[in-house]
Amino acid sequence: MWKRMDFQEEAVQLINSDFRDLSLAANRLAHHAIKLGGLGFGASLFGLICAIAAIYLLILDRTNWRTNILTALLIPYIFFSLPSLIFAVFRGEIGKWIAFIAVVLRLFIPRHFPDWLELPGALILLIVVAPSLFASTFRDNIVGVVVCLIIACYLLQEHIRASGGFRNSFTKVHGISNSIGIIILLVYPIWALVVILF
Repeated sequence: MWKRMDFQEEAVQLINSDFRDLSLAANRLAHHAIKLGGLGFGASLFGLICAIAAIYLLILDRTNWRTNILTALLIPYIFFSLPSLIFAVFRGEIGKWIAFIAVVLRLFIPRHFPDWLELPGALILLIVVAPSLFASTFRDNIVGVVVCLIIACYLLQEHIRASGGFRNSFTKVHGISNSIGIIILLVYPIWALVVILF
């Protein structure tokens, strides 16, 4: 009986020690990532969050929460704001296969190609076939950031106009989620401009 209790106490102590070590390692990793990445890491993180927000807005537009804003502008926004690692994956063989399947489905079986796949298919095609001037040069400098800022400002202005004013864009049921998503789109270009300019 005593052996079992000693074993349980020892196991609890070992697990607690392991959790302390893991939290210390995670804390050091975060500290070193911020130290090495600095503000650039924040821009990459905000780029990912804003790309997710743009995808969220695309999904909202394809459901019953349709808006009068031009959501096709979200495709170049996602193109310019995707973090480099994710962009490289879609620009590689995986993206080529996805684009190939999308084109084959669209050309040869158009009845089985749903409308909601049009814009994501266009995004993958854009990522795969974009010249390196856009994919490498413009994405990684102030041109891509300015394009994202212009798109976010335009979408916010159009959303406010379609809602009937700033107050209505936050008080209508369908307006709140779209307003929050569009405001999140402003975070990446503003942060990236701060990083680039200062």
